Amino acid sequence: MSRIPVSAVVLARDEELNLGACLESLRALVAEVYVVDSGSTDRTVEIARSLGATVVDHEFTGHSAQWRWALENLPLEHDWVLGLDADQRLTRELAYELRGLFADQASVEPYAAFYVTRRNVFRGKWIRWGGYYPKRFIKLFRRSQLVHEDADLLDHHFRVTGKTGTLKHDIVEENLKEDSIDFWIQKHLRYADLLAQEEARRRNGRSPTTVKPAVFGNPDERAEWQKKTWVMLPRFVRAPAYFIWRYVFRLGFLDGKQGFTFHFLHAFWFRLVTDLKIDEQRRVDARTRN
Repeated sequence: MSRIPVSAVVLARDEELNLGACLESLRALVAEVYVVDSGSTDRTVEIARSLGATVVDHEFTGHSAQWRWALENLPLEHDWVLGLDADQRLTRELAYELRGLFADQASVEPYAAFYVTRRNVFRGKWIRWGGYYPKRFIKLFRRSQLVHEDADLLDHHFRVTGKTGTLKHDIVEENLKEDSIDFWIQKHLRYADLLAQEEARRRNGRSPTTVKPAVFGNPDERAEWQKKTWVMLPRFVRAPAYFIWRYVFRLGFLDGKQGFTFHFLHAFWFRLVTDLKIDEQRRVDARTRN
């Protein structure tokens, strides 16, 4: 089958467990695949090249900075770009949908980007409840209409100017490295640092974004409203309240044993650690002022 006129870009570092599935889902679909590697010491580069990807090495200083560099410096053939992390893969249904979408160029002409639904898998379990599915993010976009912003230190989001659509089928996000609880905890300790810094920026009005918060807006506008609301909630109360909201009222208990682990760690433990990080920094700042 002919490939669709889309360039895929994948960020990676030490992703030998995840990268193969990601690239296999793209292999016969898109015109070209670039893997932007940031100093992998495992088989990541070998796997990428064996599956037909072009590997470019670039030092990682943050997700937003890495994406900005990639999209401004890679010699991409096409304006349409599919931007993925190495632990994300397209479902077969999504690949078919994309083939149909680009079979008629007139069908994509009005759009600057498309939202895709993320299906998160944790330790082999699809997390369907607790408000965690469906979550939609821009993954397919025109480079010419992309807006770069650095509001988010933790999660990078693509922003565009122009009309957006929503694809029907899912991207699966499954990080096999997170089967190790030690890896998950160490990763989220780093994330807690970033989230604490991000919240400090938001509280001080130093987190500019092109997205206006709206309860009933598009997925990005709703997410921005949620972040704005979260910052205003009382620390050390919001983490247990959020866990109860997700696990009880949003039916997270239906995700079973792995669901309990995920919702507890993600909604309670991670958020509580972030609040502790914020409190620590405020104490340091207070001592410095005195």
